[in-house]
Amino acid sequence: MFAHFDALHAVAGLLVGILVGLTGVGGGSLMTPILVLIFGINPGTAVGTDLLFASLTKVVGSTVHGKRNTIDWPIMARLAAGSVPAAIAALVVLSWAGKVGGHTSRTILLVLGVMLILTSIATLFQKRIVAMVRHVDATQVGLGTTDEAKPVWATVLLGAVLGVLVSISSVGAGAIGVTALLMLYPTLRISRIVGTDIAHAVPLTMVAGFGHWIIGDVNLALLAALLLGSVPGVIIGSLLSTRAPDRILRPALAAVLFVSGIKLLT
Repeated sequence: MFAHFDALHAVAGLLVGILVGLTGVGGGSLMTPILVLIFGINPGTAVGTDLLFASLTKVVGSTVHGKRNTIDWPIMARLAAGSVPAAIAALVVLSWAGKVGGHTSRTILLVLGVMLILTSIATLFQKRIVAMVRHVDATQVGLGTTDEAKPVWATVLLGAVLGVLVSISSVGAGAIGVTALLMLYPTLRISRIVGTDIAHAVPLTMVAGFGHWIIGDVNLALLAALLLGSVPGVIIGSLLSTRAPDRILRPALAAVLFVSGIKLLT
């Protein structure tokens, strides 16, 4: 029975990996609701396990982006300066709330549901946002505005917000993080935005994941099964991405995320 259940987890990891490879949408927004809604896993355990799952997979992605020089390390450092302390603070509050009898599962489900809805919107309209910021690029270049004029505190604040949201729900560092960075740094190439977001997700998800582990919200057997399926899944999805009908995939994925968010909230 346990082996059969583990096999189902591996299949879930495979499917999520394929979708991540096809669409680039973060695994947290896909895996966590699957674990909660389909497998009935405790929200805290689902989030904690998924965070460690994300940190291990993001290491590979950030290594590739690092070799391709598509990571803006100063921006990544600003994000981490806000996200890591915020993640630790959020975990301390979650741990304290659990010890005093707080309804942490309800809080996690609430934040997760809202984040899934926001992620669905960001996924659906991301290309329009890219087009909009490119138009802003042209205007800013004409005015002589550069990225250096962007206040450091805005990026640190974004990191802090992502740190809290990701620690509670495991969602936010993907489509939402990229969309926010596009608005803060419109003259930066998309590849560097994505690379920076992935690199920033490594320390954030690792700190948040180990924090949940200390709290007791990580299932190592589940983590191993998810990784077993997701690694080949990401490779398959990446190979198929050039042939995938993006006009169909993105709206369908956004719809699934939106419905999952509504279901978690209700």
